Amino acid sequence: ERLKVWNVPQPGGKALIYFGGNAEDVAGSIDALSSELPEHSLYLVNYRGYGGSSGRPTEEGLLVGGRAVVDHVRARHSSVAVMGRSLGSGVAVYVASRRPANSLVLVTPFDSLVNVARGHLPHLPVGLLLRDRYESVRRTRDVASPVLAVMAQADEIIPEVRSSALVAAFPADQVSVAVVPGVGHNTLDRSPAYLGA
Repeated sequence: ERLKVWNVPQPGGKALIYFGGNAEDVAGSIDALSSELPEHSLYLVNYRGYGGSSGRPTEEGLLVGGRAVVDHVRARHSSVAVMGRSLGSGVAVYVASRRPANSLVLVTPFDSLVNVARGHLPHLPVGLLLRDRYESVRRTRDVASPVLAVMAQADEIIPEVRSSALVAAFPADQVSVAVVPGVGHNTLDRSPAYLGA
């Protein structure tokens, strides 16, 4: 498959790879990330089936694609930070558990997509129905980088308990948490405190 990746090059060895949320137009984050991180080359990934990338957006495909992007960026930069938002947090945790990352930023993350779905659909056997599971909580032990988890205080999609369960799976001295007040899952990036974190 072919992935379309938005690239904003900068001089120097620092890079940030951004894995967005479900069906997010990652190009919408270019300006904000460029202004906040002017010393980083940016790589914003369009998942399979979105934004000009070929293929279908299955969990396996997104993880394979994420690993390929990290390998591509690692060959060109000495310092690589990985950032994942919502669904992208599952991809980011996976790639950081398989490839070295200098830092890992997880925005509105979750421990397991199955657990999130169970919270929204308690009367359905979602554990049997979901193919794509994104079991990030099982991968935390293989992540060596420092981790920042950024949560939206009023997140209506990823409940705080799901983000906290993921955070708790990391050693306490490896992870820090920032909670952005007064915002929801899809309004988080409207707060100045988001990029400040």
